[in-house]
Amino acid sequence: MTSAQSGTTGRYLVLLEDDWSGATRELNRVAGIRAVDSAQAGLAQPLWEAEGLVLRELGVALVSANPDQLTSLTAAVDQPGPIALVEPERYVQAIAAPTEKATEVDETTFTWGLQAVGAPHSAVTGAGVRVAVLDTGLDLTHPDLAGRTITSKSFVEGEEVQDGHGHGTHCVGTSCGPRRPASGPGYGVAYEAEIYAGKVLSNAGSGADGGILAGIAWAIQNGCRVVSMSLGAAVRPGQPYSRTYERVASRALARGTLIIAAAGNESDRAHGGIAPVGHPANCPSILAVGAVDVREKIADFSSATVDAVGAVDIVGPGVDVYSSWPLPTRYRRISGTSMATPHAAGIAALIAQSTGASGYELWARLAQTARRLKLPSTDVGSGMVQAP
Repeated sequence: MTSAQSGTTGRYLVLLEDDWSGATRELNRVAGIRAVDSAQAGLAQPLWEAEGLVLRELGVALVSANPDQLTSLTAAVDQPGPIALVEPERYVQAIAAPTEKATEVDETTFTWGLQAVGAPHSAVTGAGVRVAVLDTGLDLTHPDLAGRTITSKSFVEGEEVQDGHGHGTHCVGTSCGPRRPASGPGYGVAYEAEIYAGKVLSNAGSGADGGILAGIAWAIQNGCRVVSMSLGAAVRPGQPYSRTYERVASRALARGTLIIAAAGNESDRAHGGIAPVGHPANCPSILAVGAVDVREKIADFSSATVDAVGAVDIVGPGVDVYSSWPLPTRYRRISGTSMATPHAAGIAALIAQSTGASGYELWARLAQTARRLKLPSTDVGSGMVQAP
């Protein structure tokens, strides 16, 4: 089986110990890999030009290794030194699902999603809170975002941040878009938050762990309180979560950054199929978001807690969600746990502004204030995210 067939890229993630130092020297000594440090080299170009890149903010290295080098790296895990774990880099995708038509609801002023999370009744705007959306980029020319504070960076080789797919623009719109656009209903939760748009998925909607981790490092480096990731890869029941992502997410929480990710769209509940939470949302230190529809029923596609590996922590509106789309289309309705995730990220930004919470405290407040639903916790976790 080739790397592509197995869902891996052929590169590797090297997790470093908490007290790591001298990682670039150690990678060269152990396996002859010439790695560069992100603190000196930046966070984008070396991803595809260097043999190895040490993401200083995360304590992780992304490396290219031949079989002999891989053997040497793996052997170093059991030796004194900074190398704690080696695991394959995986491909990930923008998480999309077939669009289902929502039950008729009045969306003259606000989308049904904003109504469901109570955003229109909140006096909080998200002002002063930095929200990173790691996705397919953003249509930087979209008129609804004119005048907003936007910082952007691409982690995809040969592609600018400008969104040639649409998924990222939709997610940015839900998390941080406007309440009073020129036309149509208001659709943004944290409509005055500072937007950090990281392109970690290509215009074809695909990417790899290295770009995502670089995007997380960039978000932490820039003081983002919330990272929204509507992306992932399917896993098998009982398949272990990525220990590298888990350590990264735990380190991010300790530094005040909450990572929120889509639980996945692999279920087919109409035919009895319920899938486990996907990668990387199945990590215990990443807040996994499932999707419900306008009737507050679990979405047919929404992944669930099916084993001891990954759990749904919370849910948000994820069916027939209206938001921004690259011009000239301008707006579109789509469905998925991808759409629920930015609702949760926007609410996290509102809570962060109103309480000053970050990291572990912000996670706890999201869970404590969620509205309980008459559905199993295995499907909805603590319930529907709610605005403060």
